[in-house]
Amino acid sequence: MSHAILIVDDDAELCTLLTLRLESRGYVVDSVGSVREAIAALDRHWDLALVDLRLPGGTGLDVVAAMKERVPDVPALVLTAHGSIETAVDAMRRGAYGFLTKPFHDHDLLQKIAQAVSHGALVREVAGLRRIVGGASIDRQLVGTSEAVQKVRQVIERVARTEVTVLITGESGTGKELAARSLHAASPRADRPFVALNCAAIPRELLESELFGHTRGAFTGAARDRDGVFAAAAGSTLFLDEIGDAPPDVQVKLLRVLQEKRYTPVGSTTERHSDVRVLAATNRDLRVAVAESRFREDLYFRLHVLPLRMPALRERREDIPLLADVFLERAAARHHLPVPRIHEATLSAMLAYPWPGNVRELANVMEAALLLADSAELRPEHLALAHGIEVAAPVVGPTSWQEAALAPLHGAELPPLREARDAFERGYLVEVLRRSGGNVSAAARLSGRNRTDFYELMRRHGLSPAEFKD
Repeated sequence: MSHAILIVDDDAELCTLLTLRLESRGYVVDSVGSVREAIAALDRHWDLALVDLRLPGGTGLDVVAAMKERVPDVPALVLTAHGSIETAVDAMRRGAYGFLTKPFHDHDLLQKIAQAVSHGALVREVAGLRRIVGGASIDRQLVGTSEAVQKVRQVIERVARTEVTVLITGESGTGKELAARSLHAASPRADRPFVALNCAAIPRELLESELFGHTRGAFTGAARDRDGVFAAAAGSTLFLDEIGDAPPDVQVKLLRVLQEKRYTPVGSTTERHSDVRVLAATNRDLRVAVAESRFREDLYFRLHVLPLRMPALRERREDIPLLADVFLERAAARHHLPVPRIHEATLSAMLAYPWPGNVRELANVMEAALLLADSAELRPEHLALAHGIEVAAPVVGPTSWQEAALAPLHGAELPPLREARDAFERGYLVEVLRRSGGNVSAAARLSGRNRTDFYELMRRHGLSPAEFKD
């Protein structure tokens, strides 16, 4: 799908040049030359606006303000000359996504645009998630921009429309059922109900009946014929969670239905055809279970046609801020409460915490912290009350960054301003990277910069995020 870009600039030659460059990359582009035309154009669909600061009938700030009010999910990139950097920063405070300094290189332009368009899509995704007030089971969106989540999305995109069996692995709370629902939602079977069964939640002696159904009198208490989940999922998708807990006799029958597409209800002698796509999940290492003869090797290989591993939250820490925002919004909607802002120290604590319960734990902590918060900010003490997540004690010394920066200068010969500014900037970057554990996305967010700018700052000061990893 092509992304639509609006150029707001009264320089006709620049508009033509930008249009040619962007259209050659597959974007759909239109341009206007004044504030009035730009505001009128906001009624149409856009994925991004490139806005010059100097415009007839006003300034680019007027356009940014109008976009913030009317189309808040459409990012604006401000175009500015070297002498107007402060104004561009002011535009960002008012809601612009970022800025480009004229003249700019093609690489910088295209990179910034790609990031802004991706950001806008993410904002719209989060807005959609905010409207969901039910449980996570009805949510079919995998939230996150980390490389680990992108890989999961790629696998889902490639195999969703096939009939292949998928084994979803990962620790508890990583979103295995969410991945299964995403596979179903993108499949040709999406118009039929998604059926799920947790094999560990059913008594072992009843699991076969839950899967395949039973006839009247098949066992004590079987007062009537009853279909199982394979019948309920006919023509659709069946998700078998915690498949590693299935007893050996049930494993044999699962293997048969996967291989032959046929099964027999308990107590019956009549076979039934199975038109079901099976997705399975486990938090166990089935290879170990096979080696210990607790899981059938042939069933393992039949399930393991295509493995999909869900990453632990500690492997995708850059997604924590976005996930926290989503869970806060959903919890606030459920409890009819205002959404608090996450304080910087709170975010630092969340990024440092190992999250053994993964995404599920984060969702529960956000809900508990929301209910315990007594202000418009979610502060570290709310995390401590909700879940015992502690923040490292502050370093004794200067009480502000201003004091910290000036402390070494007292009684010493003053360095040139530029040298002092560079030293402070480098020290600030080191501290942000330390607090974020070398996670560039989180560090950029803590510092109020975008990732590209933050990478440039690190390059300028000779810093590498690898130096700050755990």
